[in-house]
Amino acid sequence: MTTQTRNGKALEYAFLKSLESKLNAENEILIVESNPLATARTAYLSFEEASREQMDLAADAGIDILLRLEPRLHLGANPLQLTLQQDAAGQAGDVRDVLAIRSADDWEIGISCKNNHTALKHSRLSPTIDIGRSWFGYQSTDSYFNEIRPIFEELQLLRAEGVKWRDLTDKAERYYIPILEALISELRRLDTMYPGEIPRRLLSYLLGRNDFYKAIVNTRSRTTELQGFNLYGTLNMRAIGRNPQLRMPLLRLPSRIYEIHFKENSDNTIIIVCDEGWTISARIHSASTTVESSLKLDVKLIGLPPTLYRHVEPWNI
Repeated sequence: MTTQTRNGKALEYAFLKSLESKLNAENEILIVESNPLATARTAYLSFEEASREQMDLAADAGIDILLRLEPRLHLGANPLQLTLQQDAAGQAGDVRDVLAIRSADDWEIGISCKNNHTALKHSRLSPTIDIGRSWFGYQSTDSYFNEIRPIFEELQLLRAEGVKWRDLTDKAERYYIPILEALISELRRLDTMYPGEIPRRLLSYLLGRNDFYKAIVNTRSRTTELQGFNLYGTLNMRAIGRNPQLRMPLLRLPSRIYEIHFKENSDNTIIIVCDEGWTISARIHSASTTVESSLKLDVKLIGLPPTLYRHVEPWNI
C-alpha cells in the first residue's frame, strides 16, 4: 500500500469513527464490518498517536458541518448503518467512501474523503479503450482511434524494449501533445454529434451517479472543507420534526462546452470550460517507470459553480 493510499484509507476510518462518536447517543449505530473497513482500520492504527489525533481533528471538523446539514443523521426510528465502500465502487460510478445508511427508510448519504488534494478521477487512454462509451455512453469515432493508434503502437514497441520514461527527452512532443490533441478533437466531434449531452454526461461520469459530500482536509491550514454536490436533490433533506440548520441549493449540470485548450505554458494538461461555472482540468502522464501502451489522465474540477455549497471549518485544537 502506497503512502498516499494508506493516508486516504486512514482518513476514511477517522471520518467513520467520528460519525459513530457524535451520533451514538441518539441513534442505534451498526458498524458494517467489511474488508474495506478492516483495511482502513489497519491503516489508521499504523500511524503514530499524534498523526491519528490530527486525522481525528480533521474528521470531527467535517462531521460537525455535516450534522448541521443532515437532520436525518440525528433522527430516525431505524438503526443507522456506517460502512466503507469497496474501491471498485468508484470505477462503477460511485465516488463515495464513507456511507451512512438507514435501510428501512431507503435513505443514505456518502462522503468522499480527500487529504490535501482535489482530484476527481483517474482515467486511462489507450487504443482499446472507448472513451466515448465509458465516459458518455456514445461510441468513439473511427477518426479518434485512427489518430491515437499509431502513437500507442510506438509506445508498445518501446515497452517491449523495456524503455523507461525518464530516458525519453521528447515524450511530450511525441506522445502527450498529439494524444491530447486527438482527445480535444474527439470531444468537439462528439459535442457536435450529440448537442447538449457531452458536458452533462462528462460531469456525471466524473462526479458519479449519486449525490455526495466531499471532505477536503488541509493539514497546512488545519481546516476541513465540506462541499455538497447536490445534483439530484438527495442531500440536505428535512427530517420529520426537524429542518437542516444550513441549506444548500441544487446544482445545475452544464449543457455547453465553451472552450477546450491547452493550459498556458503546459504540454500535458488541457482545460475544458463549460457553462454553469464548471471548468475541468485533465493532465496526461505515465503511471509507471517503464513505458506502457496506455497513459493516465488525472482529472480535477478547477472551476466550480457559484451555487456549490462550500464550508471551511477550522480544527478544534
